[in-house]
Amino acid sequence: MEGERVQAIASLSKYADTIPSEFIRSENEQPAATTLRGVVLEVPVIDLSDDFNEKILVKNISEASRDWGIFQVVNHGISNEVISKLQKVGKEFFELPKEEKEFVAKTPESGIEGYGTILQKEVEGKKGWVDHLFHKIWPPSAINYKFWPKNPPSYREANEEYTKKIRDVSDKLTNWLSLGLGIKGHELKAAMGGDDTIFLMKINYYPPCPRPDLALGVVAHTDMSFLTILVPNEVQGLQVFRDEHWYDVKYIPNALIVHIGDQIEILSNGKYKAVFHRTTVNKKNTRMSWPVFLEPHPEFEVGPIPELVSEESPSKYKTKKYKDYVYCKLNKIPQ
Repeated sequence: MEGERVQAIASLSKYADTIPSEFIRSENEQPAATTLRGVVLEVPVIDLSDDFNEKILVKNISEASRDWGIFQVVNHGISNEVISKLQKVGKEFFELPKEEKEFVAKTPESGIEGYGTILQKEVEGKKGWVDHLFHKIWPPSAINYKFWPKNPPSYREANEEYTKKIRDVSDKLTNWLSLGLGIKGHELKAAMGGDDTIFLMKINYYPPCPRPDLALGVVAHTDMSFLTILVPNEVQGLQVFRDEHWYDVKYIPNALIVHIGDQIEILSNGKYKAVFHRTTVNKKNTRMSWPVFLEPHPEFEVGPIPELVSEESPSKYKTKKYKDYVYCKLNKIPQ
C-alpha cells in the first residue's frame, strides 16, 4: 500500500491551520503567490450543436487546439442525467469507509489502475493533495473489472452509460481535429490506434485543505494522452498557464473540458499544443473531477503523421512506443 491517503490526512487536519510539510509547495509553485487574481480565464467555448456548419466547428476547434490546447464543449449530446449519475457514484465511492476503498487499491502489478495516492516521481518528495481511482472503460478487451468498485451497486451501470456517450463525443472531436490539420476526417483516429484506443477513467478527489494557498492538488503538467475529456464538479480548481501567468478557468455547468495531450501534439507535429495546467484545492469544499484519457496501447508507436512532415515542416518529435514515452515522462527523463 502507498501509505496514508490524503482523505485521511485532511480529516486529521480539519481544525488545524497547517498541513504536513511534504504538501507545502516551493514558493514558485504556491497558488497564492503565482495565481493572477481577479481574472477568470474564459477558454474557448464551442457549441457542438452547430454541427450543421461543420466548417465553423472545424475552424473553432482547430484554432483552440493551436492557440490554447484546451477548450470547453457544450451541447455535446451527453445529458445532464448521465453526467450526474457518473458524479454521484464516484462521490459515493470516495465516501465509503477506508477499508472498502482499499479493496480496489493499486497493486505492484496493476500499473496505473486502482485506488491510490501516488502517481509519479515528485520533485523534492513533494506530494499532491489528492487521492484518485483509475480504471479502463474501453475497449472491452482492456477492461479489468477488479478495479471497478462494487459499491455503490450502480457504479458499473453509470460508468458504462457514460462510456458509450463519451466515445461518441471523442469520435466527433477526432474527426474535426483531423480536418483542422488538413487531412481526412478518419486519419487522426487511425493514427491513434483506431478502435484499439484505450479510454482510461480517472476520478480525482481533492478533500478540503486547511492551507490551499500552499498546496496543489496536481502539479503543473501536460497530459500524456492523445486527448483528455473531463467533467468537474462545481468547485473551482483547474488552472491554465498562459502569458506567463496562472489563471483560474471559468466553470461552466455540464460542459466537457477538452485537453490536447502530448500524443496529439506529436501526431500533429506540433501544430496542436498540449495544455500546461495544474489543480488547486479548496479550504471548505471537496473538489472532484472525472477525466477520461484517450491513450494508445503501450506497444503502439506514436510519431508525427507523415503527411504533416515536409521540408518546410520537418519532424519535431521522435517516433516511439507509448510505454517508452510514459516511462521517460514519469521518471523525468528527457524524451
